[in-house]
Amino acid sequence: MTTKIQIELPDAIAQAAQAAGLLTPQALDRLLSNALRRQQAANYLLMIADEVAAAGIPPMTMEEINTEVKAARKERQQRADRH
Repeated sequence: MTTKIQIELPDAIAQAAQAAGLLTPQALDRLLSNALRRQQAANYLLMIADEVAAAGIPPMTMEEINTEVKAARKERQQRADRH
C-alpha cells in the first residue's frame, strides 16, 4: 500500500532538491525513513536519560564520554576488519 502526498516548497528549494535527485519516491522514502530512525533514537535516548537521572547515576565527564566513543569506534573497526 502506498500513500500519495503533495508538498509545497519554495521554488529554489524544490529546484535544488530536484537537481540533487531528492524528489524521487526512492529518495524521499530513504530521507523519511532515516529521519524517523533518528527521531526514534533521540526519543529512546531521552527516555534513558530520564531513567538514569531517576536512578541517581552521576553524569559522565567529557573525558569519559570520549573514552567510550573511542572504544566503540575501535570495536566497530575490528569487527569490520574481521569481515
